[in-house]
Amino acid sequence: MFVPPRVGRSPKEEPMVAKVNSVGLFGLHSYMVEVEADLESGKFRFDLVGLPDTAVQESRERVLSAIKNSVHVFPDNHITINLAPADVRKEGSVYDLPIYIAILIGMGCIRANVANAAFLGELSLSGDVRPVNGVLPMVIEAKKAGLARVFVPAANASEASAVEGITVYPVSNVKQLTAYFSTYELPRGLEPLAPAPPFVFNGTDPFEGVLDFADVKGQSAAKRALEVAAAGGHNILMSGPPGSGKSMLAKRIPTILPDMTFEEALETTKIYSVAGKLDGTKGLVTRRPFRSPHHNVSQMGLSGGGAIPRPGEISLAHNGVLFLDELPEFSRAALESMRQPIEDGRITISRAAGALTYPCEIMLVAAMNPCPCGFLGHPTKPCTCSPQAAQRYLSRISGPLLDRIDIQIEVPPVEFSALSDRDNTEERSSAIKARVNAARAIQQRRFAGSCTTCNAKMSAAEIEKYCVLDDAGRALVKKIFESLGLSARAYTKILKLSRTIADVEGSEQILPVHISEAIRYRNLDRRILQNGE
Repeated sequence: MFVPPRVGRSPKEEPMVAKVNSVGLFGLHSYMVEVEADLESGKFRFDLVGLPDTAVQESRERVLSAIKNSVHVFPDNHITINLAPADVRKEGSVYDLPIYIAILIGMGCIRANVANAAFLGELSLSGDVRPVNGVLPMVIEAKKAGLARVFVPAANASEASAVEGITVYPVSNVKQLTAYFSTYELPRGLEPLAPAPPFVFNGTDPFEGVLDFADVKGQSAAKRALEVAAAGGHNILMSGPPGSGKSMLAKRIPTILPDMTFEEALETTKIYSVAGKLDGTKGLVTRRPFRSPHHNVSQMGLSGGGAIPRPGEISLAHNGVLFLDELPEFSRAALESMRQPIEDGRITISRAAGALTYPCEIMLVAAMNPCPCGFLGHPTKPCTCSPQAAQRYLSRISGPLLDRIDIQIEVPPVEFSALSDRDNTEERSSAIKARVNAARAIQQRRFAGSCTTCNAKMSAAEIEKYCVLDDAGRALVKKIFESLGLSARAYTKILKLSRTIADVEGSEQILPVHISEAIRYRNLDRRILQNGE
């Protein structure tokens, strides 16, 4: 540790305890932390208590060096820093900035009242303020605590400014902060601290010019199924030979999803902020996520984990799409870990440090080949797999998981006439999205005042209320239920799908034609179960 010339409080001065507000983070849960600094005369010593982890303990060197390089003094005191509450473990480098302010107050370099402010940020040795993860949920917590100001790293100011009702100050260097709270002169080249401009939510970022359904030749049935899935938030599985366009279709799903609301953008941004995957230049995540992990992803990578559990792919896809290509190639443990989360819309990870719950309201999109070689049922290419090999391949997808996928369709090979047609008459994503938005608007009015966001999330009581069938519809569902041996879950999913199809068609009543289309989306379910488990 460096030992520069020391300047501190006189032994005759009355000791004081400086108190500064900060915020801690455990998963998505934030809690207020009070940083207390006690400076006593005597031989220099620096004690840090309050269950700090290694990153917090190492803040001593960063903070002391920043003090030396910013105010050009060094505390000749016995410094004790306490992070309260003392029975909760503190992690990360977010406490550097509040510790710095607390010591300067204790030294008498700052005499301003900071009781209504919170401080977040990591320090470099030169005093630059570096970004930290989880700023958005921490600023929300500071606002809930009634604080009026929050000082954050400049790189985190965009996300912090999305929180209304609290003034955000972006800090690039501690010299700005020291000059703001004292009579220290601001060095040349640094701008004085000023509040960040308020965040303006302009809706979802457009996808124009990136991907479009007009690029996909043919596959009208698959496009229709994807439109229904997007309109109601339903999970979908596509099966077909290599080159039929399954991945191409899946990657264009975000272009037809409904626009994000401000609340959805805020929820998604909180997860990305905690995971350290946020683009600091944009503030909120305003485009629905599209996550496409490789099939060698581990169970922890998919569901989340670690000593202090971090969000996995299923949570990073919250309010968006989780695309699993080559579904049978994923490990059985990883796939089975998704069964409950995709049903409940949240995932709980338990560790010794505690249990954390992350949201995962996702639209699951999966693609697979019908067999290991991929050509089972192909009209021209023969399948080279034995029946046993095909059965083993399909049995990698369990019945309970398949039962949670609302729509299962086959994507056949594209005909040459569709590929060679120079007159591109394929419908654009913008036209499909308009119908999806219209269907979602119906659902928003239907579920106003409840926590249900779309048809796929309807509760049993809501299904009973909004999925009323006439006599012809009930007779059709009864016939299919008994002949196919459907489960109770499959029955409710047919009702939800029928409701969505009726919404897309602008029909208030669920008609037999809507039920028939919904039932067709379960044919793959029956074929896989017959050949698999």
